[in-house]
Amino acid sequence: MSRQNQLLARHALLPQGWRNDVLIEWDAAGTITALTPDAVAAEYVPEVRYVLPGMINLHSHSFQRALGGRTEKAGAGRDSFWTWRELMYRFARNITPEQMEAIAAQLFVECLCHGYTSLCEFHYVQRAPDGSMYAQPAETAQRVIAAARLAGIGMTMLPVLYSYSGFGEQPLKAEQQRFRTDAADVLRMIEALEPLRDAQTEVGVAPHSLRAATAQQINAVLAALPASRPVHIHIAEQMAEVQQALDWCGRRPVQHLYDQVAVDQRWCLIHATHLLPDEVQSMARSGAVAGLCPTTEANLGDGLFPLEQFLSLGGRFGVGSDSHISQSAVEELRWLEYGQRLQQQRRNIAVSDSERNVGDFLWQRALQGGAQASGRPVGALEVGRRADLVVADEDHPNLHALALDEVLGSFIFSGNDNLVRDVMVGGRWLVQRGQHVAQQEIAARFKQTLTELRELR
Repeated sequence: MSRQNQLLARHALLPQGWRNDVLIEWDAAGTITALTPDAVAAEYVPEVRYVLPGMINLHSHSFQRALGGRTEKAGAGRDSFWTWRELMYRFARNITPEQMEAIAAQLFVECLCHGYTSLCEFHYVQRAPDGSMYAQPAETAQRVIAAARLAGIGMTMLPVLYSYSGFGEQPLKAEQQRFRTDAADVLRMIEALEPLRDAQTEVGVAPHSLRAATAQQINAVLAALPASRPVHIHIAEQMAEVQQALDWCGRRPVQHLYDQVAVDQRWCLIHATHLLPDEVQSMARSGAVAGLCPTTEANLGDGLFPLEQFLSLGGRFGVGSDSHISQSAVEELRWLEYGQRLQQQRRNIAVSDSERNVGDFLWQRALQGGAQASGRPVGALEVGRRADLVVADEDHPNLHALALDEVLGSFIFSGNDNLVRDVMVGGRWLVQRGQHVAQQEIAARFKQTLTELRELR
């Protein structure tokens, strides 16, 4: 084993908790091959103080990164998720594949610099602006994967099934034509993406929602998809959506999904904000992951997920940045906890009988849920997993003179500085001292893209 493929962490967060003097080793393919606690320092092996497993961003619409801050102006009436959606549709109508790639690359650099080492892309801008299919059916998805490879982030690509504008197979609106796919289209895209699958890239599928895809379509896609592939869906994000489902079929979205589709551990239910107790129980029992995006859910006025009840039933969760008003894993986890505190007027909600430190609980559980939702061997410092590491800034005052069981509490809940110093993905150092290796080049192309898009306004 080359010394270049070794790192000594004075303190490393393993699945069992913090361990001291952990020698981490990985192979040329970027897979962890050995973890040795209580190791003796060896000459020429680099040493760092605090190492965490890289976080998984389980829900991303990468093109929306370029929309950030542009929707924070009140309209003539009361603004809501639905008025924001109209603005997003107008923004999406003219973006080219080349621009999508530039926007995605910038986003992925920012995610890496804030501790995300892999990401699940819920990808639904599939067609050309006139609604026609590109000559290469997976053109835009391939562009996003190219951006992930340029930035170095791990990727789970999720081509989206999007056929209707509302429950009961309502026809798509003109502004939704770029998103239009049926079951056959999605399967063709997955087939076209097959050659890109590798240690850094997985391909699953995402029925957009029960508004946009029927249970029959979903089951048809699942029947043709390998059983190991991840499946993500937006569900029960807004009360208006819940009411529309009740008006259509007499069942709430989560109830209808579980009635019609075999939901299991391969599933990630995004948002799932508005649930009754029986729906919370169904989700927890199925082993599906709740995909929570607190900064976007707050920005859009969605509401708060019933986290405490879900956890009490053994539910699994992960976090994502969704519309990318924030690219920080810390901010998602912080606001996941703070939302619960505000709602319940208590403190320290996200804990268990065996883990009483909120920071440790949130990071470890989000790793587990995110890894499951990604369908990739990530989310832990463990032999056989990807060598995806985050090194915390040991020189920052917030991490000075702490007990080990206080480190993640400070990392997540103290101040607004980014305490991520270095980031490795698949055995490659991509961020060092807070700077991504291709940061300037990628930012220049992103700025040019913003100029191009704003000239179209």
